[in-house]
Amino acid sequence: MRSMIEPLRAVWTASPASPAPPKRVWRDWALIVLLPALILLEGLLRPALPNLVPALTVTIAVVATLLWRRTRPFLMFAIGFGALEGFALVTSADADSRLYSTGYLVLLVYAVFRWGSGRALLVGGALMVAETLTSAAFAPFDLANLVGGLLVLLLTASVGLLLRFRAGSRVRELDRAKSREREELARDLHDTVAHHVSAIAIQAQAGLVAVAKNPDAATAALRVIETEASRTLAEMRSMVRSLRRDNAAELAPAPTLLDLHELARSDRGGPAIDVRVTGPFEELSGPVTSALYRIAQESVTNARRHARSANRIDVHIDVDAEWVRLNVNDDGAPGPLAVAGYGITGMTERVTLLGGAFTAGYSPDSGWSVLAELPRNEGAA
Repeated sequence: MRSMIEPLRAVWTASPASPAPPKRVWRDWALIVLLPALILLEGLLRPALPNLVPALTVTIAVVATLLWRRTRPFLMFAIGFGALEGFALVTSADADSRLYSTGYLVLLVYAVFRWGSGRALLVGGALMVAETLTSAAFAPFDLANLVGGLLVLLLTASVGLLLRFRAGSRVRELDRAKSREREELARDLHDTVAHHVSAIAIQAQAGLVAVAKNPDAATAALRVIETEASRTLAEMRSMVRSLRRDNAAELAPAPTLLDLHELARSDRGGPAIDVRVTGPFEELSGPVTSALYRIAQESVTNARRHARSANRIDVHIDVDAEWVRLNVNDDGAPGPLAVAGYGITGMTERVTLLGGAFTAGYSPDSGWSVLAELPRNEGAA
């Protein structure tokens, strides 16, 4: 018994599939306009139906529930089915005397299983089965209608659950991509801090040796220690929101802007790559330098894989007094629009954590364009 209760309890306590369901689009308003017209048309084509005018009125009124089916799925489901099934029971309408256009209620069923909470799934499913069995009990028994109705509801619920789990899987993949990017940021931070702390330790040892014989040398060592410590703290503040699992840092040195020219090696084939760095980039902080390299590397890799008929990829980094701007463009032909991949999600996460801005998309003057803008040395407050 407990093995059966635990899965039900897990579903009962489950949160809605999406905390921010899709907003209304033009299709929703089209349904609100077209469905009443179709309902009235059915009324004209079936004038012999009993209680035709009240049936048309109730059926048209319930159409409004479709506007809130994503944000209040169970409430709209209860209103829609309650109104129409209650009217059918009061008027003793059998299956043959109902409006076919009430079939739009499957949209409310889909909404419950696509965007509803765990309670909505279980209670909504129970109500659907109860409604189908009640309708069969108050009407002449028709096995075909009973089985057909249950199959339609089951198919609709299955489609809703399938898309719900698919959306949840994508959210989890995006979260993993963000987590991986934060791990890379943490590794880069480890290398940067280790470098500065090593310099601090060396200067401190030198100052201890020189303090007795040369106080001026000890003072100079303290100034270096102060500078290195200040830079280390500043870079740690810029990365404070990054996350990292409890695993050892990679021993490979963090990449620099000088490593960008490795991306243009001709032995890889594919489009020609031109890398340009302008401005005083020598004093950029470690996290910013590493982020620029990672974003450029990912953008070039994506262009090599996906840019159609591309002959050239331009990588340009411009450094000024406050900002660093990275622009990667290819001359490939525009392709069909697609959902942003995990690579773009990772790049966006990295730039956001450093207090910058990131955009990617087709450029009117060329193919795909990636633009990242980062503070020169400081992250977001």
